[in-house]
Amino acid sequence: MSKRVAILISGSGSNMVSLANSMTGDHPARPCVVVSNVPGVAGLQKAKDLGIATACVDHKPFGKDRDGFEKALSEVLRDHAPDIICLAGFMRILTPGFVADWEGRMLNIHPSLLPLYKGLNTHARAIAAGDAEAGCTIHEVTAALDDGPILGQARVAVAPDDTPDTLAARILPWEHRLYPAVLERFAAGDRTPLFLP
Repeated sequence: MSKRVAILISGSGSNMVSLANSMTGDHPARPCVVVSNVPGVAGLQKAKDLGIATACVDHKPFGKDRDGFEKALSEVLRDHAPDIICLAGFMRILTPGFVADWEGRMLNIHPSLLPLYKGLNTHARAIAAGDAEAGCTIHEVTAALDDGPILGQARVAVAPDDTPDTLAARILPWEHRLYPAVLERFAAGDRTPLFLP
């Protein structure tokens, strides 16, 4: 029986597309829904074009009521009964209560070599620090921001003339390779960290 995967997005959905396209053949999982917190983003149309169910839970009407937003999000997720949730560019910080409900079943991709540079502006911070390498990390989601067991990392050399945009552009293809590979292992019960290249 294939594992059911919900993918949460906030934008273009490039990592969502990579995840969805990987879940074919003898892959142990299949996408069951793509959910965005931002109406009308390109990722929702891409999911529809791939034949995946979509939903939107707009966070704006909830204002500062994070619990209310997350309750609505959980209702949508439960309707689709996912076994695994993949955060793929989902730009909302989740409360400990929400995380507890899905603990052990939720993955996130973060654009740094965790534990370095939790939060935002990761590429600019890596360049400013003079780091020789940057990259991306897949981790299990815990109540602490960008924390949790590391399930995979991909490393990219930082060039002397890199800007945050050029570095991000070189890391993105590795994100698209790493996340599907980690998801496939995770869905099969393998939490051994994967390191690329």
